[in-house]
Amino acid sequence: MTDAVFNQSPHKVRFEWGAEGVRCLAPLSDVVVLIDVLSFTTCVDIACSREALVFPYRYKDKSAELFAKSNGALLAKKRGQTPSLSPGSLVELDQEARIVLPSPNGSTCTVIAKESNACTIAGSLRNAFAVTTYIKHHYPDKVVSVIACGELWPSGALRPSIEDLIGAGAILSQFDQSNLSPEAKVAVSAFKFAEHDMRAVLMDCSSGRELIEKGFPDDVSMASELNASQTVPVFCDGAYKRFI
Repeated sequence: MTDAVFNQSPHKVRFEWGAEGVRCLAPLSDVVVLIDVLSFTTCVDIACSREALVFPYRYKDKSAELFAKSNGALLAKKRGQTPSLSPGSLVELDQEARIVLPSPNGSTCTVIAKESNACTIAGSLRNAFAVTTYIKHHYPDKVVSVIACGELWPSGALRPSIEDLIGAGAILSQFDQSNLSPEAKVAVSAFKFAEHDMRAVLMDCSSGRELIEKGFPDDVSMASELNASQTVPVFCDGAYKRFI
């Protein structure tokens, strides 16, 4: 009974947070959209727009090097180098490149989501409406769960991040609002609050200020570009690829 309370099952379009949200909702969903605005899913969008294959991986350690080698792929370097989890570093990525993007948030949620049979999509502010259009066309009237990946506190606990809440809301805002769970409707409200000054909101939120202090304001600007992309990255055979 407890699980049923939290799966938002009366509603076709749902919203949750983090890895546990994926574990809860993905097995009950036809489509899972993962949101990690700063910066995994934004990077996936940009890389896939160049016809790259993006392999998610949970850890940035020696095993990631072996994983990249086994897939004939580049391993993302630390932010500030090329390529990396900095969106700007991927703008000139070689066409049809293969790249591994380790991430404790977006990649981890992808790895968990792939254990279900749901179609898994990387969503962001940049491709929000394109993602919704794709879902409406290919999965009409199906169960859709949008997951804000969030960030992590130093303790490893989930830190809900408003940029992911807003990104989720951008996608959820395009569905029939009568199908949304209350959780999803709250995400839409966050998007409506931010949509007319998106860059300023992202620049001023905690995650945005963190990146700015580290010297990456352009990453925040790029991630805030609402509907700048028509790319829909779909996870298939171990990698995100652009749906055509």
